[in-house]
Amino acid sequence: SFVPLLTLGIPGSGTTALILGALVAYGIQPGPRLFMEHPDVFWSVIISMYLGNVVLLILNLPLIPYLAKVLAVPRPVLIPMVLLFSLTGVYLVSFNTMDIHVMTLVALIAIGLRLLTFPMAPMLLGFILGGMLEDNLRRALVINDGSLSFLWERPITLAFTVITLTMLLLPLWQWWQARRAPAATLQSEPS
Repeated sequence: SFVPLLTLGIPGSGTTALILGALVAYGIQPGPRLFMEHPDVFWSVIISMYLGNVVLLILNLPLIPYLAKVLAVPRPVLIPMVLLFSLTGVYLVSFNTMDIHVMTLVALIAIGLRLLTFPMAPMLLGFILGGMLEDNLRRALVINDGSLSFLWERPITLAFTVITLTMLLLPLWQWWQARRAPAATLQSEPS
């Protein structure tokens, strides 16, 4: 998942989406120009992956039996510990109680979305990539004098536009078909 992140600027997983967010926050844009503009960052990531794997191998082999015992911690003990460390970490970043309120609000929204069975990884990717999408759309509109005609002027752009619209509308069409199917079976049953 690091390969598309570093070469194209597209995260391949939720973890690399977080890394993309961190890189963008530091003013580093992953993509083809990363190798020329920030070779220190690129090679640091590669070297840290090698060193991290070696260190994990050395640490994990003797510690596996002890680390597995963490799984035996009961939930009533584990959840308050996670909450304590999360609240402490958020507060220690800027010593501002507003950060705790924002974290609590985001946690409640995440719990609600989890209860509604929304997948979190695509939402995180949308949150990270949404700003880049807006910037590039604004740039394209400025170049094209505010007209959206660039979406269908060239065949490749038209193909991507049609694919995107199809992917966006496909779940709505499937939902509509699933909703229509029970109504059709009720009408076709003899009385």
